[in-house]
Amino acid sequence: MGKDLTLQTPEQASRIPQPQLHLLIAAQSFDLQKSEDMLQKLEKKVQKITDVFDVEGLSLRHLWKPGKECAWEFRGNLQDLLPTMPKADDYFLLRWLRAQNFDLKKSEDMLRKHMEFRKQQDLDNILTWQASEVVQLYDAGGLCGYDYEGCPVWFDLVGALDPKGLLLSASKQELIRKRIQGFELLLKECELQSQKLGRKIETIVMVFDLEGLSLKHLWKPAVEVYQRYFALVEENYPETIKHLFVVRAPRLFPVAFNLVKSFLTEVTQKKIVILGGNWKQELSKYISPDQIPMEYGGTMTDPDGNPKCLTKITYGGEVPKSYYLHNQVRVQYEHTATVGRGSSLQVDNEILFPGCVLRWQFASDGADIGFGVFLKTKQGERQRVGDMTEVLSSQRYNAHMVPEDGSLTCHKPGVYVLRFDNTYSLIHAKKVSYTVEVLLPDKAAEEKIQGLEATGSSPAQ
Repeated sequence: MGKDLTLQTPEQASRIPQPQLHLLIAAQSFDLQKSEDMLQKLEKKVQKITDVFDVEGLSLRHLWKPGKECAWEFRGNLQDLLPTMPKADDYFLLRWLRAQNFDLKKSEDMLRKHMEFRKQQDLDNILTWQASEVVQLYDAGGLCGYDYEGCPVWFDLVGALDPKGLLLSASKQELIRKRIQGFELLLKECELQSQKLGRKIETIVMVFDLEGLSLKHLWKPAVEVYQRYFALVEENYPETIKHLFVVRAPRLFPVAFNLVKSFLTEVTQKKIVILGGNWKQELSKYISPDQIPMEYGGTMTDPDGNPKCLTKITYGGEVPKSYYLHNQVRVQYEHTATVGRGSSLQVDNEILFPGCVLRWQFASDGADIGFGVFLKTKQGERQRVGDMTEVLSSQRYNAHMVPEDGSLTCHKPGVYVLRFDNTYSLIHAKKVSYTVEVLLPDKAAEEKIQGLEATGSSPAQ
């Protein structure tokens, strides 16, 4: 070439590899002035992307990687999908690149799976889909207001849900679809906000209200709905959550969070903010009071003055039994055992520290079965029921007609015994199918809750 690469400053040298710089100069017929102009345009493109998307560490290296790793090839690799995409602009495509740290192959695979999901779920028409009446009335939550930057805010009232009532009245698939519809509504609102404000809005704020969260919300089928929902959000709506605020979190929250934590990416987990007793004041730092319902510390009301903004947020509540479609939810049990006539079956579960939750489900075959929970007073040996501490009194359940489930918080460490009692039946043995689990709290969340309580700012307030 015979010319010095005088246009390459030390800063540029760190941002673009030598081979690609040679290609750039060659593409401009070795005209150094044109090459320098082109390089400056590329630099401005990178700056525009980083300004708009806050892509940490993005440089010309990402735009000049050879072969399929070149970010500019991403659109080219997706030519067959572009006509069917809900949005095919750079903002949309960059979401998938960022989610996979600009790995072209992983980003393409992720986006292609999403397009299949869109087709299977008919997401292009989901905003016109109507859930059943019971889901519309009792699946708590709603879109209400915008943060200071114009991002839409979604309130999710987990503690107000009646999980068993909903799942006895509707399918898991319908409940999950209703949640996905909510996310599509949020993205549509982002588009409207972008048009209204004249700048790109592509992230959302979520407020999870956990007032009323209790052991009933840890019912396994209900937890599975949220696990599936969070997994689908991560797979199909990457880089869309701006903040996820948790308000009025009870001491049970660390256990509940641990059940869904593995379905959230590390990026999303870092966006979770647990607010203390002053959560109303804290929310107003992110969302203007006139965009927050009066119920949540703001000034917004419905046109009729209702402080709960019922036209925007559904507050859930107990589902009337008149909506029930069946009296049980089908479950798979991990263990099956026969309890002999006149005898009992003891299932030991060691709890190493307080705060864990013991959760069970069981069904009997042909007749009822007794059930109770006890705490051993001596370790390492089987004890008679009379020698143990009663935690949940034993009673007979018609588990052959309706499967039973339950849970309890273990306030003391030790060996907890789930006892299936058939001592009252001297003629018939009983077959019992059951699942028992020990649910552990998330340590980081537990420490956060304890820290807030120690400062007199309990999040449950």
